[in-house]
Amino acid sequence: MEDIINGLIHWIQTLPKVYNSMSETEISNRPLPNKWSKKEILGHLCDSAINNINRFIKIQYEEQPFVIQSYNQNQWVIIQNYQDRPLDEILNLFLALNKQIINTISNIPKERLSNLCDIGNNQQKTLEWLVKDYLKHMEHHINNQILIKNNA
Repeated sequence: MEDIINGLIHWIQTLPKVYNSMSETEISNRPLPNKWSKKEILGHLCDSAINNINRFIKIQYEEQPFVIQSYNQNQWVIIQNYQDRPLDEILNLFLALNKQIINTISNIPKERLSNLCDIGNNQQKTLEWLVKDYLKHMEHHINNQILIKNNA
């Protein structure tokens, strides 16, 4: 878990600098009408944190395998209107949620890391896998969408 925590700490320290170095146009530009802006991607990462905090807690005490409920990611981004919200609000939410994730995963007893969850498609994974996948998902969006320079 230490590598995951260090990865999260890295992005908590780095992402505000990255976003604050970009223009409002760059963070608000949608590369295509049906694609998220960098601001909306950050909002999506907040939504991911909200949903995963819930999962990381419940997997520790609910009946196994804990069934992961999916959520409509596009609707979450639209309904929360990240596109029109001030960047500092979204950054503060991202920071607070990921500090809570660090707190939550720091307190998972080792024996619970092997608790199982059903991720759909007849696949079961451990809590440890899910925590690692959370950071992997975050870094996918950061490296492939946020850090990429748009022609804005």
